[in-house]
Amino acid sequence: MSKIAFIGAGRMASAMVGGLLTSGSASPSSLACIGGEDDTAARLAAATGIHNATTLDSLLEGADVVVLACKPQQLSGLDTRLAQLTRGALVISILAGKRLSRLSQTFPQARNLVRAMPNTPGQIGAGITGWSPLSEISAADRSLVERILGSLGKLVPVSEDQLDAITGLSGSGPAYVFEFAAALREAGVAAGLSREASYQLAVETILGSAKLMAQSTAEAEELRNQVTSPNGTTFAGLRRMEAHDFRGIIRETVVAARDRSVELSREG
Repeated sequence: MSKIAFIGAGRMASAMVGGLLTSGSASPSSLACIGGEDDTAARLAAATGIHNATTLDSLLEGADVVVLACKPQQLSGLDTRLAQLTRGALVISILAGKRLSRLSQTFPQARNLVRAMPNTPGQIGAGITGWSPLSEISAADRSLVERILGSLGKLVPVSEDQLDAITGLSGSGPAYVFEFAAALREAGVAAGLSREASYQLAVETILGSAKLMAQSTAEAEELRNQVTSPNGTTFAGLRRMEAHDFRGIIRETVVAARDRSVELSREG
């Protein structure tokens, strides 16, 4: 694989680097990163053997792909020389709320731009990422995108106007699942379990249920019904969820996150 340069060396960049190296899709010599004022780039380089660049010139020299993985609010403060230094490169951005039209102002001479929304399970290769290119993408560049973003897990190519919804659902979704796990844990404690046992039961229940859904051709509702006996224990619990409009709460949660993503994109 050609040289891949990472601007930013946080969790997602580290996950991509780790996935690329583990899969054999890249070697340490073909990867480089640069960080901000913290030591994340130095730590990533020490852990993986990739190059820790100290200047943009050394980072981007010979780079065919540039992965923008800094904090979204740092975009406006990036070195203006990036416009020239990324000339002819494929630029992949994982910055939340930063539209392709805005990215094209920073990288006007890139051969193409890709906006992506990964999620945190990508840290263990179990993520899912929605992505969209600025212009029609070549077969070669599509292959590069799939190899790089695929290091985080599964991919869903979409039109850019769907990325805000993806942000609200899968981008923010792990936090909702973690909150649900915490709620199950606290409910188990209230029902008489120890905190440790309750947490283990909650985590394994969520994990097992997710695996079952992934391996089944049945809809979630059908799987739910398979657990539910008429007027039984599960039925009693589901009645309480329905009474408090559980689905409505989740719908409002995802829409609120989507709307905030739209707001962030308008803030530039």
